[in-house]
Amino acid sequence: MPTLTRDTTPQAEAVQLAILRRMPAWQKVALATQLNQRTEELALRGLRKRYPHAADRELRRRLFDLKLGPALALRVYGPIEEWMEPADA
Repeated sequence: MPTLTRDTTPQAEAVQLAILRRMPAWQKVALATQLNQRTEELALRGLRKRYPHAADRELRRRLFDLKLGPALALRVYGPIEEWMEPADA
């Protein structure tokens, strides 16, 4: 039987699933919350590398593009340019 992921053996996956089945719901929610937070942190790190001079506000807006897709992020949050800090004159 194939596993859910290509990098996990069937034996390891069986152990993981057994652990998850024994976890109470609150613990599963906490685990999912931590995973989402770490994913967002990694995405922000990647954006900081791509846009080293961008302020946190602009990076947050760019993160919305990644999370929602550019079209929906534009409709909800407006253009990225409105989130950018003006250049020093």
